[in-house]
Amino acid sequence: MRSRGGTPAAAVIPAAGRGVRLGPGAPKALRALGGTPMLIHAVRAMAASRAVSLVVVVAPPDGAAEVKSLLDAHALPERTDFLVVPGGAERQDSVRLGLDALPPEYDIVLVHDAARPLVPVDTVDAVIEAVREGAPAVVPALPLADTVKEVEPAGAEGEPEPVVATLERARLRAVQTPQGFDRTTLVRAHETVTDNVTDDASMVEQLGLQVVVVPGHEEAFKVTRPLDLVLAEAVLARRRLNDGF
Repeated sequence: MRSRGGTPAAAVIPAAGRGVRLGPGAPKALRALGGTPMLIHAVRAMAASRAVSLVVVVAPPDGAAEVKSLLDAHALPERTDFLVVPGGAERQDSVRLGLDALPPEYDIVLVHDAARPLVPVDTVDAVIEAVREGAPAVVPALPLADTVKEVEPAGAEGEPEPVVATLERARLRAVQTPQGFDRTTLVRAHETVTDNVTDDASMVEQLGLQVVVVPGHEEAFKVTRPLDLVLAEAVLARRRLNDGF
């Protein structure tokens, strides 16, 4: 595999969704966490890596000006450039629009969920390093704590579901972000893959290319439900206590 040395990386953060599972109110990415919007935490998490020199935030189609004002209002690292572009109807559309906005010098691209605001910088760096070493696609992931059953989905919500199989937990991983890519590979995936898209790495898999896993982190969880927000507040409070800020 060819090494990319110190090639700088760009991060794309699709933040155009509404986040309905957190309930009514502001879009999920704009919900406050420790008094600061989750999106700002996610942007700072990407910019914390010295390998990331550009962060592209993909805003709601009619909300680019609001998101730009949000970024301008919060302290962000001066060594990192920031760009806001309007997104599309679906996450895949938004990632593609973010890719389209990248200057040509960026060969390594991270795609990060705005709803994973607390991913540690070591995880970001590990993903970038694996792409630099030649992997076309890299995902951080964790082993599963729970036994996983495959079921026959119920006909109606709340009905019992028959178990089809118990999956071998040792071979399963729960995937997180940022996911890292060789830019050319990710662009090709977005140009050619339209079906069964669960994440950007799955699109690369459908090209027949290998996706590799690096260790994820328990604090890189996705804030989807109100209980996740409580956990995120606790993690943030502990960090502030430890870091003294």
